[in-house]
Amino acid sequence: MGGLGDPPEGTPEGAPGGGEDEYRSVVFDESFIRAARLQEYSARERIADHAPAVRRRPALRRGPHRQALILILLMALAFGTAVYMGVRHPARAPGAQLAEPLRMTVIPLAPQSAVPGATDPETLYAHSPAAAFPVGAQGFALPAVRRTAHFPESQVLAALTTAKDYLVESSLDPDVLTGDTVRTVRVLLAPEQLDQFDRSFAEPAADGRHASTGWLVRFDPARVRLADRRIRVEGTLQASETGSDTLEVTADHTLVYALRPAGAGAGAKASLFTVRRELTFRFDRDDLRLHQAQLVTSSVQAGPLACAEASVDRLRPLLAGQTATPGGPAGTDPYETGGATAVCGTLAASAEPKI
Repeated sequence: MGGLGDPPEGTPEGAPGGGEDEYRSVVFDESFIRAARLQEYSARERIADHAPAVRRRPALRRGPHRQALILILLMALAFGTAVYMGVRHPARAPGAQLAEPLRMTVIPLAPQSAVPGATDPETLYAHSPAAAFPVGAQGFALPAVRRTAHFPESQVLAALTTAKDYLVESSLDPDVLTGDTVRTVRVLLAPEQLDQFDRSFAEPAADGRHASTGWLVRFDPARVRLADRRIRVEGTLQASETGSDTLEVTADHTLVYALRPAGAGAGAKASLFTVRRELTFRFDRDDLRLHQAQLVTSSVQAGPLACAEASVDRLRPLLAGQTATPGGPAGTDPYETGGATAVCGTLAASAEPKI
């Protein structure tokens, strides 16, 4: 006999066995109830407020969402740091040769008599050995490019081009010449040399390693200014293979600057200042890829300068009409190859304009 509420004939075969069996698969545990977005008002609340039967509950704060946000921020910070370090210190291939410290000499050349001068810089150039020199970057002409045993023509060209860019930035840029910036030169150096470069400007010293003027041409802006931005340049660039993974570029150039006293007008006499730079660059395959150079040696002869003046941080030229006590072997000519002197030399009369 069926129970209360059952059909007279009992529960049909195959039918659910009553109210409990019908809802057995639905479990209304406490966590299910707490998570419900709708909540039923109590009878007292419905009578008092005439509110709807249910209200919407505020969304639960879920801890994992906050943790995920923190994790994403940390990952973004780590990625940004990695990108910054990669830009500042580009990765080099395993086994790549590390750059060696730059070895440098800076030799001042003292005039034998008063420095010649003229109001018009063109007059000075026309009566000097620089009369036929090319102007500016044209003086850093690239040689014919040929492949080597282990480097294709494209990589030899890359080495020569990087060396030329360094020469242009370090000896022609007016902002570099006046000491306003060094960044355009710095970015062309291998990362391993940056500490030496930075120390050379923070703490310049005459130790053959840390002279600012061994890296670039820089005048004392309190003493001189450019009288003509069309700097005369002549010299050579040569590339050679020194190993299966190394190219070297040698640069030998003479640069001639027209200068006037700082603060003087166009009517003040100008004079010529000559700088002879012999640089050796080294490139491995990473350097070629990253458009950077290892500067291995730097030999600089510059004048007219006074031997007593410090030249490790800035060049302080003698200007039109000024004299200095010659020092060192007589007749050092920055226009002639070879014959570099130590400590200080004497500027050959043949290297000065005949006014």
